[in-house]
Amino acid sequence: MEEQRMDQLCIICGHEKQEGLRIIDEFICEACELEMVKTEVQDAKYPFFIHQLKRLWIQKNA
Repeated sequence: MEEQRMDQLCIICGHEKQEGLRIIDEFICEACELEMVKTEVQDAKYPFFIHQLKRLWIQKNA
């Protein structure tokens, strides 16, 4: 019997997706994960990713 996966809200892009990873209690979609891995520190999007990922630690320590 095949299990149906529910859409989950990505903390990076804010879209609901099925494929991705869970860190602590949050979800990062596969597309955002791939984009973050390829992003260089000098890229304009890098600070945005850092800001979004901080939510993992803030929620964990709240």
